[in-house]
Amino acid sequence: MTDTVTDEGFVVFDHVQKSYDGETLVVKDLNLSLPKGEFLTMLGPSGSGKTTCLMMLAGFETATHGEIRLNGTNINHTPPHKRGIGMVFQNYALFPHMTVAENLAFPLEVRGMGKSEREAKVMRALDMVQMGKFANRRPAQMSGGQQQRIALARALVFDPELVLMDEPLGALDKQLREHMQFEIKALHDRLGITVVYVTHDQGEALTMSDRVAVFNDGRIQQLAPPDELYERPKNSFVAGFIGENNKLPGTVEEYSDDKCLVRLATGELIDATPVNIRGTGQKTLVSIRPERIEFKPEMMPEGAHMIDAEVLEVIYMGDIFRTRMRVAGSEDFVMKSRNTLGQTRLKAGDKLKIGWHPQDARALDPM
Repeated sequence: MTDTVTDEGFVVFDHVQKSYDGETLVVKDLNLSLPKGEFLTMLGPSGSGKTTCLMMLAGFETATHGEIRLNGTNINHTPPHKRGIGMVFQNYALFPHMTVAENLAFPLEVRGMGKSEREAKVMRALDMVQMGKFANRRPAQMSGGQQQRIALARALVFDPELVLMDEPLGALDKQLREHMQFEIKALHDRLGITVVYVTHDQGEALTMSDRVAVFNDGRIQQLAPPDELYERPKNSFVAGFIGENNKLPGTVEEYSDDKCLVRLATGELIDATPVNIRGTGQKTLVSIRPERIEFKPEMMPEGAHMIDAEVLEVIYMGDIFRTRMRVAGSEDFVMKSRNTLGQTRLKAGDKLKIGWHPQDARALDPM
C-alpha cells in the first residue's frame, strides 16, 4: 500500500513513517484513507506496526514523516486532548478512586460542561452499554467485562466522531469476548461513529470490520473487506494469517493470468489460481482451506481435483470434526467437516480420496 492518497477521507494517513531510533522504520510509508462511519481494523502480529499507527492517530506518538489528517485538518502536532477522539484500552484505564459515574463525567468536566448536562450524558452513555444500574459502583467492584463496558461508555460519553480501540477485548474470556464483539459492532452501526480497532485476533477482525488492514513489517499487506481477505488473499502472508490454510509445496509448470498448473513435490499435477506468481518454474505453496475439502463422493464439487489421503488423527470439536491427514507428502494437511446427522466417522489409518474445487486452490508466493 504505497499509492498516494487521492480522495480525502475522514481519517487520512499520507506517506506516514515512524522510527524510534532514526534508522529502523516501524511504519513504512503508510497511505490509508477512511470514510466517515467506517469500522476499520488494523490486524497483524506483534511488532507489525499496527499499534504504532493507532498511537500516532491518538496523538501519543508523533509521525517521523508524512501527515495524519482528521476531517481535512493536519493533526500531527495537535495534543491528544484536543483531537476529540474517544479511546478504549485493553487494561480499561479506569480511575479506581472514582465511581463509574465520576469516571464518565471526567472527560466532560475537562471540556467545561455543566453539571446537569454532564449527568444526562453520563446516564445516556451508561444506558448504551446496559450499565445504568452501576453508576455508583467503583471499578474494583465489577467484573472485567463490566469494566470494559464502562471504558467503552467513557469513550462515547462526549459524542466523539472517532473512537480508537487498542486490543479492548484481550483480557476477557472467550465467551465474553465474542459477546462483546457483537455489542461493539451493534453500537457502531447504531451511532454511525468511525472506529479504528487494533487486534492480533483474526477472528475478531473478520467478525466486526467493514474493512481490515493486514499489517506486517510496517506495511499494509492487504486492505479489503473481511470476505475478500479470506477468499482472495493477495500473498502468502495474508493467506497464512487469515484463517487456517493447508499449504503444499510445488513448482509452476504452466501459467496464465487466471490459472496455473502446479506439480507438487510428490509428482501430482493440480490446477490452481495464481497469486503473486510471475511465470513457469517458480516455486510455490498451493493453499487450500480445510473447510473446502470433501471426502464423500456424492458431495464432491463438479470438476473436483482428487488426491489420495491417509487419516492420521481425528479430533471431535463439537460442531466440526478436524481431521489431520497425510497428503502429497505433508502430514499436516487438515480437513474440517461439519458434525451432521449420519456423518461418516473417519478414524486413524483410513485411506481415502479427498477432493476440492480447482478454484479453491491458490498458488501463492512462497514465504
